Amino acid sequence: MTPADYEYLRKLLKERSGLMLSADKQYLVESRLLPVAHRAGFDSLAELVGKLRGLKNEPLITKVAEAMTTNESFFFRDKLPFEHFNQTIMPALLAARAPHRRIRIWCAAASTGQEPYSLAMSLKEMGDKIAGRDIEILATEFSTEVLEKAKSGVFTQFEVQRGLPIQLLIKYFDQVGDHWQINPDVRAMVQFRPFNLLHEFTHLGRFDLVFCRNVLIYFDQETKIRVLDRIERIMEHDGYLALGAAETVVGLTDSFKPLPEHRGVYVPNLACKGRATSAISPGLRLAAAAATR
Repeated sequence: MTPADYEYLRKLLKERSGLMLSADKQYLVESRLLPVAHRAGFDSLAELVGKLRGLKNEPLITKVAEAMTTNESFFFRDKLPFEHFNQTIMPALLAARAPHRRIRIWCAAASTGQEPYSLAMSLKEMGDKIAGRDIEILATEFSTEVLEKAKSGVFTQFEVQRGLPIQLLIKYFDQVGDHWQINPDVRAMVQFRPFNLLHEFTHLGRFDLVFCRNVLIYFDQETKIRVLDRIERIMEHDGYLALGAAETVVGLTDSFKPLPEHRGVYVPNLACKGRATSAISPGLRLAAAAATR
């Protein structure tokens, strides 16, 4: 691949998916895109790039962008965000929301589905605490191919061994040959939808909790700021944002502030919205009190 071809691909991927590749990632592009080139009938990446240069909204561009996405995921990844979900976030939301009001959760980079299914199983484990509550999990993903795998709820032995407690495997999965499929009632709790984080969010509705974990690390600073500000605009004023362990809002936006003693969890900065402290909901006050105990 020539330097000019690589620069073209870097620009294309940033425009289509937000992926920011450094100058030394040519080997990664070659390893992921050469199979795409061969499947499309090209002998080399140079031929693929030549074809791409003459296209605008061709499916081939989508295949190239999807092939470059990183889909590393496992159940209950990093553990701590799910402890916060069980012990602080959901108790606060249940206290702040009327029983008839829907609670909406968005997994903004669902990958192969382990994260939204981990949240669904966590909710199942809450039992009577959420009885009669209408709780929706929306899971979105850039790659349609990856999204189809997530929808199926089918995982390999290796995948279910990564982070999934054995008691939950037995309780919520059925073995299908050499694979495991999550139960239909858990799959039904999650709505999967293709979505590009570079696009407008408003049509998705409003959310009480957004999990946007381990995706901002692939964006440049300008894109990170734009995504965070769009999330803030669709979040309830007493909602929560969970980011990955290597991600933060600090230095990017004043729209969120860290929830004390809850690493990776952020809440809307009400001061930036012109609201007085007294406007903080009982649920958010409960969470803040829990964080200081």
